[in-house]
Amino acid sequence: MSSTSAVSSSTKLTWLDIRSLGEARAAILQEALHHRVDAVVADDAADLADLPPTVTKVLFPQGKPLPDDFGTATVVIVDPAKHGVTPAELAVLHPDIEFGRFVEIIDAPTLEDACESSRTEKWSLLLFRDPTKIPLEIVIAAAAKATGSMITVAQDLEEAEILFGVLEHGSDGVMMAPRRVGDTAELKRVAEAGVPNLNLTELRVVETSHIGMGERACVDTTTHFAEDEGILVGSHSKGMILCVSETHPLPYMPTRPFRVNAGAIHSYTLGKDERTNYLSELKTGSKLTAVDVKGNTRLVSVGRVKIETRPLISIEAEAPNGQRVNLILQDDWHVRVLGPGGTVLNSTELKPGDTVLGYLPSEDRHVGYPINEFCLEK
Repeated sequence: MSSTSAVSSSTKLTWLDIRSLGEARAAILQEALHHRVDAVVADDAADLADLPPTVTKVLFPQGKPLPDDFGTATVVIVDPAKHGVTPAELAVLHPDIEFGRFVEIIDAPTLEDACESSRTEKWSLLLFRDPTKIPLEIVIAAAAKATGSMITVAQDLEEAEILFGVLEHGSDGVMMAPRRVGDTAELKRVAEAGVPNLNLTELRVVETSHIGMGERACVDTTTHFAEDEGILVGSHSKGMILCVSETHPLPYMPTRPFRVNAGAIHSYTLGKDERTNYLSELKTGSKLTAVDVKGNTRLVSVGRVKIETRPLISIEAEAPNGQRVNLILQDDWHVRVLGPGGTVLNSTELKPGDTVLGYLPSEDRHVGYPINEFCLEK
């Protein structure tokens, strides 16, 4: 049997603005280099001179004239309205430097400038003065097929996290001025908060059995699942099966594409930061990893969890390497799992030889986090 492979999710860009840092600049810069921020932004070329080549050196002389010498800068951001020159004109004179455009969005004309910059420039640095994120949504949509990168100014960490997620795609990166040591580490964490895609494995069903009454958890999220998407659930942390949401039509009831009838309350599911959570401990606001049949992932939020007593069915499946995977579900034919290619399989109709999709984490778990240690589950 084959595995379905997937690539890792991309990481957002982090630009550290050091233009207004005071006495803490040295310590913050040291932290930034340790956590490998993508770029350091200064308004004086001299402030970039001693930085290592592992970080992109961005010169952004906002409110100042462009210097005659860009020093060691690898990227220069200009404001054509203030500097009187465009990135394209500068690129002809300095072919070894990348140039970008700064746009401050305050009204409809500057919003159109931002859309045009995002469509045409290699780098667009955008500052949105309006607290609503609708203008950013418009720019992201306008630049959907562009090859350049959009960096948005964030006032703080909370805004940075929002900017990364606007329209699901978010800004390519953010520029933020840290207020204290520790902010840079947190910014990198926020930038890398996307979950990695997974390698799903085809599992062969070897046995099903009706095991009587118990409590199962129905997980309602704040998102619509796709028809080939669900969450991973299993009795053991090293093996889970892909449970589909209620996106497929059922007699007697409407579809509920936000819901996964997930499994017995002892079951594990995959949450944020590759951590497992018991279904019984999920609550409003909990984060879950949604997975499709190709292994593509995204984080979704839990709206509520319904725990009710229902008859249960146990499904035992086997991986190509002989590893056993168990899933206990509500014993009802409308509760479903996914097979290869997005095949929808009713749990009560599964029989030995059927193929379902699953995931086999390689690490053991301690309080839900992956850890390399001996752990026997049975």
